[in-house]
Amino acid sequence: MTTALLEQLIEAFRILPGVGQKTAQRMAYHVLERERDGGRRLAEVLASSIERIGHCVRCRDFSETETCATCASAARDAQQLCAVESPADRLVIEQATGYRGLYFVLQGRLSPLDGIGPRELGLEQLASRLATGEVQELIIATNPTVEGEATAHYLAQLARNHGVRPSRLAHGVPLGGELEYVDRGTLSHAFGSRSEMP
Repeated sequence: MTTALLEQLIEAFRILPGVGQKTAQRMAYHVLERERDGGRRLAEVLASSIERIGHCVRCRDFSETETCATCASAARDAQQLCAVESPADRLVIEQATGYRGLYFVLQGRLSPLDGIGPRELGLEQLASRLATGEVQELIIATNPTVEGEATAHYLAQLARNHGVRPSRLAHGVPLGGELEYVDRGTLSHAFGSRSEMP
């Protein structure tokens, strides 16, 4: 028989993505049995983060300050703007590439069924940024899902309306992959969007 407080702790862990009842229960028991100090530290950092981390006024990424370090950096190329769905996508691009431009974090993708439209993605703010004339290229880095593709088309049209060249991340066969193991949708997309070899 579990106590009401233990049930609340288990239920609190369930808000995390991919955490079901059993995993939440294991986490709660682990914290109480072996990691009470770590649990206290987690609670403090979580409370502080929720209180102090907001969104950058320019790019909408997570930031403790009004303008994030990337947007405030004079070393970044302001003529290139990369639109991503989430802060996690921005971080992956930053770590895996030599990209030195700026970002715009949509915090989602167009999904009318879920009530997510242009306003929720901050596209009015993006349009204002494109209208300044500083941005020359909008790199669209949305995920290759149905909603991501719809968002990409919307962003491309928005860029064109402001005289900005839209570009899209390439999708297709992974480096080191073998064609016989690539799924049909990926292979079809890669074949249809092939480009001339330099």
